[in-house]
Amino acid sequence: MSGGLLHVLWRELRGDPADLRAVRVGGTTGLVSPLPVEALAVASATVHRLAAVGPAGAALEVDAAPPADGQLAVDARHVAADFASESLLRLDGQPAAGGFAPLSRFFPTADGWVRVHANYPHHRAALLHALAVPDGDDERAVAAAVRAALHERLALDVEEQVVAGGGVVAAVRTPQEWAASPMGAALAGAPLVDLRRVGSDDAAAATRLDQRAGRDPAQGVRGARVLDLTRVIAGPTGTRALAAWGADVLRLDPPHLPEPRAQLLETGSGKRFAQLDIASGAGRERLEELLAGADALVHGYRPGALARLGLSEEELAERHPHLVVASLSAWGTQGPWAQRRGFDSIVQAASGVAVMTGAADGSPGALPVQALDHAAGHLLAAAVMRGLVLRRPAGPGGTWHAHVSLAGLARWLLSQQVSSEAARAGERLKASDLERYLVDLPSPEGTVTVVRPLGAPVWSAALTSSAPTWLPTPR
Repeated sequence: MSGGLLHVLWRELRGDPADLRAVRVGGTTGLVSPLPVEALAVASATVHRLAAVGPAGAALEVDAAPPADGQLAVDARHVAADFASESLLRLDGQPAAGGFAPLSRFFPTADGWVRVHANYPHHRAALLHALAVPDGDDERAVAAAVRAALHERLALDVEEQVVAGGGVVAAVRTPQEWAASPMGAALAGAPLVDLRRVGSDDAAAATRLDQRAGRDPAQGVRGARVLDLTRVIAGPTGTRALAAWGADVLRLDPPHLPEPRAQLLETGSGKRFAQLDIASGAGRERLEELLAGADALVHGYRPGALARLGLSEEELAERHPHLVVASLSAWGTQGPWAQRRGFDSIVQAASGVAVMTGAADGSPGALPVQALDHAAGHLLAAAVMRGLVLRRPAGPGGTWHAHVSLAGLARWLLSQQVSSEAARAGERLKASDLERYLVDLPSPEGTVTVVRPLGAPVWSAALTSSAPTWLPTPR
């Protein structure tokens, strides 16, 4: 494991470097790659564990006893299972992973390659419209038409045209091309976890904490109310971890953009799920009430999107100074792509990861798991828990906001690349190695099999439907 990365992440999370002496990592992940995926996976999972149960952890009174030797043990193979969790989902014993849609793949162009993301119907429709390809029921025929249309175009032209039409495509770049681009340059020097104290009215934050009926401000994550406005993998895995540590996690989704059910089940363990249109008047009012009663907000809205609803960082800090806010983006908060849509696979393609993991024939490749998503999820969970600790009356107090980007994590991977020979010589992960990390959860749809949480108590149930309201505070 890269001890350097672990120290960087823990420092950015405002942790005490002395805490790292209590960490013991056992085994290897088996995540073989020309890039240091194992280091990223283990380091991000470890700071999550430290934030929860380290010397200044946020998970108070958990049902997980500390190790007899006083060290925080991290099982690297369990980390690997966690990072591969979406591929291990089962429903009533049968594989239930959704995977990528037929058009979500690499396609050759006249001068290179592009990566397409079309898992959501509106992104698929935008792609076909931009390429003037008619839709149809024959997916093979549609894919063939898309391939033919792309083969006649330049990769950067495709990227510009499809993105302008609301689709999600990235031209495959080398690491050097990405670093030299305006967006790559904007990421240089940015922290991997930007955890910052915002606002200046500590008294207001303390007052709002004291007004939380039935909840001691000094409590940790157990019983904390976490509003989850995230989708896909990264954000939902982070809030899934917070639910395992005892938080009341309420996920809100817009009614007009349904998430694939398999994805909801896999990332929804221990959470409550409701639909709410926060852009409507009534939905906006309900959201404000939920924020007033929450301890943390985790969202995946692109930078500036919430500002249009009167929920900019400054407005959140002013109206809800008690809130810990953790946000996720694909490309970071600065630069020309800050408000662009993006996913793990798209960031890999644009940043040069796809080139570095490509085949000998020059075709692009991918990391063995969606490591950017999962690492970001662990860092979001850690940032929320660190924020809960830092806002305590006995700590610095105040209002804390954090941000993590997928592109920032890709930048670290590319800056720390290892030799192909060394990487490919490692012990490869086998699916059979991961069976011992699976757990069955009840749900109205049947028995859901998922990867159990890292070091935390197992959730009592899978995702459950709910009204958009908080549970009563336990007495």
